[in-house]
Amino acid sequence: MNKLLYFIFIFIFIYSTEIFANENIMILKLKNGEVKIKLFFDIAPNHVKRFKTLANSNLYDGVVFHRVIDGFMAQTGDVEFGNSLNEKYDLARAGTGGSDLPDLKSEFSNIAHQRGTLSMARSTDPNSANSQFFICFGEAPHLDRNYTAFGMVIEGMEHVDKIKKGEDPNGAVKNPDIIVNIRNLK
Repeated sequence: MNKLLYFIFIFIFIYSTEIFANENIMILKLKNGEVKIKLFFDIAPNHVKRFKTLANSNLYDGVVFHRVIDGFMAQTGDVEFGNSLNEKYDLARAGTGGSDLPDLKSEFSNIAHQRGTLSMARSTDPNSANSQFFICFGEAPHLDRNYTAFGMVIEGMEHVDKIKKGEDPNGAVKNPDIIVNIRNLK
């Protein structure tokens, strides 16, 4: 009987550990494939919660990558003006909007902005992050400890590399690619 209880305990422990581990894994679906993202809940809990809230509410579905600079980053997440499925969609204003939720206080850390890092976009106010985020194409040390890094691409970076790049120095994209959807790993 003790062996049976031991095996039941081990099974429950392993199963619950796997569920908890997968809780902070998200799948970003792009036109070219799926991107697996690990979120840093222990490092930036409020930013992770916001990202998951918006993703689980389907608010990121259809949002354009409005600013993409080759070798630097791809920015998206304007759920107000950048959602191509929304009546307020306005590509000229994409990048200026956010969600109806309050802005977030910064959660700067020593996480380096390297290839695959997800970080929250903001204005010059360090406490102005809301819904917009970017994915780094390469190292960007000038962003370290100045922007909240809250996740990392762990699979599918080749699909991020295929996001349509902007044509001007600011990275503005004509006819931009979109987020098909973002969901929790099941």
